[in-house]
Amino acid sequence: MRLTDMADELYTAAADLPGGVRAATAKRGGVTVTRVEIAREGLEKPRGRYVTLEVPSVSVLDERDAEVIEQAADELRALVPQEGPVLVLGVGNRRVTADALGPRTVQKIFVTMGAGRPPVKGIRPVAAVAPGVSASTGLSLQQLAGALVREVRPTALICVDSLCSSEPQRLGRTLQFSDTGLCPAQPGSSKHLDAARLGLPVIAAGIPTLMMAQEGKDLVVTPRELDSVIAHGAALLGAAINRALQPRLSIAQLCWLVG
Repeated sequence: MRLTDMADELYTAAADLPGGVRAATAKRGGVTVTRVEIAREGLEKPRGRYVTLEVPSVSVLDERDAEVIEQAADELRALVPQEGPVLVLGVGNRRVTADALGPRTVQKIFVTMGAGRPPVKGIRPVAAVAPGVSASTGLSLQQLAGALVREVRPTALICVDSLCSSEPQRLGRTLQFSDTGLCPAQPGSSKHLDAARLGLPVIAAGIPTLMMAQEGKDLVVTPRELDSVIAHGAALLGAAINRALQPRLSIAQLCWLVG
């Protein structure tokens, strides 16, 4: 089994696909979009929809790259309920660079909920939080996510996390969205969050920032420009999430509002 979070690395449009799996790839401008749909259980990935966008290295992109942001926002918007509050969860350890994508992305989210913020017509209620890791909080991600969902009562949860790829050339060069929840490929991972556990749609979003080494599962490979991948990737994902959730606002307006 290939250790990867990327569905299109397991199921490619050019290969013989198992029953219940469909895959299609299309190119739009400088972005290649691959959609994988898994219609049955028992395969290497959970049942659901996966969308991968191949882009130039995210280390050279940011929240001003409208072409990538618009396409990413379109794909994400199709996976999220069209109305109601949304909670964005930045999963990972902000102190470990390869795992800091989630917390760094949360800093780029246009938050519209909170004390002293009355509802604004045409603006979707959005909350965002990076809950930290269990070693720091004493609570598991599942416990923290469950408590947040019960308090905020969102119609959907978007989980942002660093992903694992099995192909080094794809590190920092792809984005993946799925409606299957957060289901890490690493054996024994405690980052599992899905609709069955939380009782609402759970959308996962991320960029592959690491690859397990061939020998020894404790060793990982990361992109050479890892710091830039995390910084620019967080800005790019944050802009795409904001645009997907606030379609009435332009990318320029959202960037100004987030600061």
